[in-house]
Amino acid sequence: MPGERILILGGTAEARDLANRLTDAGHGVVTSLAGVTQAPQLPKGEVRRGGFGGAQGLAAYLRAGGFGVLIDATHPFAVQISRHAAAAAKACGLPLYRLERPAWVSEAGDRWIGVASIAAAVAALPNGARVFLTIGRKEVAPFLARADLTGLTRMIEAPEDVPPPQWRLILARPPFAVAGERDLMTQNRITHVVSKNAGGEETRAKLLAAREIKIPVVMIARPQKPEATTLSSVGEAIRLLSP
Repeated sequence: MPGERILILGGTAEARDLANRLTDAGHGVVTSLAGVTQAPQLPKGEVRRGGFGGAQGLAAYLRAGGFGVLIDATHPFAVQISRHAAAAAKACGLPLYRLERPAWVSEAGDRWIGVASIAAAVAALPNGARVFLTIGRKEVAPFLARADLTGLTRMIEAPEDVPPPQWRLILARPPFAVAGERDLMTQNRITHVVSKNAGGEETRAKLLAAREIKIPVVMIARPQKPEATTLSSVGEAIRLLSP
């Protein structure tokens, strides 16, 4: 009901949208950001940045803040914080909802190579591939370490280490358009796209462009997360929390 304090573990566009709408509906919303991105787009309501100190620290924060609901709206690949959220919610006896966009599904014309991990994605690339690497900045090192690979690596903020000279670094924030992605791949002679199965519309354009120009996509599957009541859209979450 309106007025209830809600903690959102954020960092996604859906988390930001949900915080805005719940705040407008009269809830006391706090969005927690991990602090990885230096200049994030901020939602309405209160925002805190940084870690909690594990599941116990998160549980203590929930109790001290008088929260009634915990919403895990983190990235589908943010496994550790989801584990901490599940443990903290259980310790506090609070309802936990996971707001997670549906995964992308291969469609006719796609040339996906499904893999289960970063290591498997690196191994799936043939010798001499020219890669469009779109997995953020945290896990690019194994790809850049292969001297036979070249291409583009795109992320929101620059990595700590400068990529080797055979790689072009692109700093850009989604959403992206199909025409732009197609031109980027064509002009840079890309032979393979590497992507995490993050889902959502903001970064789907690369997949549509790859389909158009028949480029294989090495698609990294989502990791397993703890069980939780999962909501697939912001609208579904609003209907549940603000009936």
